[in-house]
Amino acid sequence: MYEIVIKEITKNNWEEAFELSVNDNQKSYVPNIAESLAFAFLKPWDEALDPYVLYDNKKIIGAFYITYTPNSEDNYWIGGFQIDKSLQGKGYGRQALIKIIEFIKENHHYCKVISLTVEKENQQAIRLYEKAGFVSQNKENSYQQPIYRLIIK
Repeated sequence: MYEIVIKEITKNNWEEAFELSVNDNQKSYVPNIAESLAFAFLKPWDEALDPYVLYDNKKIIGAFYITYTPNSEDNYWIGGFQIDKSLQGKGYGRQALIKIIEFIKENHHYCKVISLTVEKENQQAIRLYEKAGFVSQNKENSYQQPIYRLIIK
């Protein structure tokens, strides 16, 4: 089991975060860190967008962001979730996703629903999300990506 820690992307770790990369066949699935930071600045979807990095043993292993409407119950979205290509297939994705869900519960007390989208071709991610309890809504966003939701109790 890994000791995954979530931290904001800051002036102290952004350069290390920029070193994250996914496999070539995954690059169209997730934004790179520069794009995630641009989204945080522009906030194209909701009132807030917070970018984070995932650490294990003081080394950045992945990243994600949360986009949301503060104090809403059902407008919390996980985006840009990625594990560095050198660490994929070792269980980091599953444990990191569990940690992200716990993090949202702890820091966004009003949240009752967490949503995300995924590329249809990204079967590995779909299996990961479904194992974590996310359920397809049989709807797509404007980019034709299926929407998945997790109800928080």
